Amino acid sequence: MIFYALDTDIVSYFLKGDITIIERMELEKKNGNKFIVPPMVYFEIQNWLLVNNSKKKMLIFEKMYSSHGIGVIDKSILDIASKITLRLQSKGIKIGDDVLIAAYCIKHNLPLVTNNTKHFKDIENLQAINWKE
Repeated sequence: MIFYALDTDIVSYFLKGDITIIERMELEKKNGNKFIVPPMVYFEIQNWLLVNNSKKKMLIFEKMYSSHGIGVIDKSILDIASKITLRLQSKGIKIGDDVLIAAYCIKHNLPLVTNNTKHFKDIENLQAINWKE
């Protein structure tokens, strides 16, 4: 069994009814694999849905995370994120909040499903998978 962490864009595609993502998630579930929503992704999606007052998508999202789970940020994840940020800043690379998603995945050894692999390309020990390619 594989646990996949879902990036914000993948959850957004799912909520918008993207057939590629929906079919892939269904296939992975049939294969016994599971998904988790990293805490920063939960925050970004929840904020997007509240700003847009999207009650229908909110219900779909609630069902999604209640059946798959939401991760938790703890000190060890913040420590990993700080080290990643320092290493990237020393190379002149900015990453922003995506560092928390990456650190969560590294800490728990989870592949990150994202269509934004370029955001994560400079992060060592992170497996970023694109289901949209």
